[in-house]
Amino acid sequence: MYFRTMINFSKTVLDNGLTYIHHHDETTPFVVVNTLYKVGAKDEDEHRTGFAHLFEHLMFSGSKHFKDFDKPLQEAGGENNAFTNNDYTNYYDVVPAINIETALALEADRMTLLNINKKSLDVQRKVVCEEFKENYINQPYGNAWHLLREMVYKQHPYKWPTIGKDLSHIEEAQLDDVKNFYQTYYQPNNAVLVVAGNISQEKSLTLIENYFGSIEKINVSHKQFVESEQTQANEKTIEEDVPLDAIYIAFKMCDRLGKDYYVADITSDILSNGTSSRLHQRLVKEAKAFVEIDAYITASNDIGMFVFEGKVAEQYDVQTAVDLIWKEIEKMQEMAIPENELQKCKNKILTYQNFSESSLLNRAISLAYYEQLGKLNLINEEDKKYEAVQASEIQVFCKQTFTKQRSNTLYYLKKK
Repeated sequence: MYFRTMINFSKTVLDNGLTYIHHHDETTPFVVVNTLYKVGAKDEDEHRTGFAHLFEHLMFSGSKHFKDFDKPLQEAGGENNAFTNNDYTNYYDVVPAINIETALALEADRMTLLNINKKSLDVQRKVVCEEFKENYINQPYGNAWHLLREMVYKQHPYKWPTIGKDLSHIEEAQLDDVKNFYQTYYQPNNAVLVVAGNISQEKSLTLIENYFGSIEKINVSHKQFVESEQTQANEKTIEEDVPLDAIYIAFKMCDRLGKDYYVADITSDILSNGTSSRLHQRLVKEAKAFVEIDAYITASNDIGMFVFEGKVAEQYDVQTAVDLIWKEIEKMQEMAIPENELQKCKNKILTYQNFSESSLLNRAISLAYYEQLGKLNLINEEDKKYEAVQASEIQVFCKQTFTKQRSNTLYYLKKK
C-alpha cells in the first residue's frame, strides 16, 4: 500500500475576491509566492490570439511603483519565472522568508498597475514574435500542433496553441487591445495567490490583506465552450523539410475532472512511459518501425486529447508504421492489462508524485492549480484515485476512445 504525507493548507477569500492559500513548511528558509491568473489561450478572441502568452512577457516590464520587476527581487535574494497554457497563466517568486514583502509588493503592483505602453509592447512583441518564428515556423515539426489542434477541435478555442494561431495576431496587436485584455482578466477575483514556506498563516494573511486587500475587483466573466462529438475520421498529409516522417494520431478524451482522466493517464504510461513500455519494446526495439514513439494526454481543463506521436524509422513504410500503432491499440482493447504491469505503472506515477512534492515550489504551483480547477482537496486525493484504477476500466476506456471514426491522423512527411 502506498502512503505519503498530506499537504497542509488553509484557504481564505478576500473581500475583493482574491483567493489566498497558505502552506506552512518550517523546514526551509524560503517562501514561494505563486500567483495564478485564470486566463489562458482559450480566453482569447480567435482573431487576436497569443495574448495570454504575450502577457507572460509583459508582466515583467515593470509597474507603477517598480520600473523593473527582476532587479528588486534579485537584490532580495530571489528568483522568478512564469508559464502559460491554454487554461491559465502562472507566475512564481522564490525568496528568503525574511524578504517576502518584496515579492508581495511586486506582485500586488503588477496585478492592476502594470506599465503597459507602446515601448513595453514593442519590446515584448518582438521577443514573442522571435519565439514564434524560432520554435514554430523555423523548427522541424514546429507547426504540427497548430495543424493537429485544428483537426481535433472544431468549435473549442483549444483549436489554437498557446503561442497563438497566427504570427500576424501579435505583430498587429494594438495597445488598446492589449490594455483591454489586461483589464478584463488581470483582476484579484480572477487570481489564486499561494504563499508557501517558512511563514505562519496569521502573519502571511496580515501581509496579504495589507498588499492586496485594497485592490478593487472588476467582474470577470469567462466564455462557455462547447465541442461536438466526432463521428468521422480526419486525416491530413503535409510534406516539409524534416529529417524523418512523423505520425500524430489524436483522440478527444474527457476533461481534467472527468471520471476517466486517471484511467487515461495510466493508459498512456503503460503504452509509452520508459524503455520497458509497450510501444517502445514492440515498435522501436523489436519492429524497428520507429526511432521514437510516445503516447500522452494533454490534461486540459476542458475536453482533452490523447495523442500518439512517433518518428518513423528511415526507409520504413509510413502506413505500415501506422498499422502497427493500431495493432497495439487493439491489444489494449482485447486483452486486460496484467496486474503486475498495471501495478508497476501505478508505482511509477506515485513515486513521481512523491518526488515532485518534495519541492516547495512544486507544492505551491500545485495548490494554485488544483484551486483553479475548483478541487483544491485533490492535491491530497489523487494518489488514491490512481490506486483505484482497474484493468477492466482501461480496457473499456480503450474500446470507447480509440476508434477509427474518432481518430485524427496527421502525416507529417519528409519532402520528397
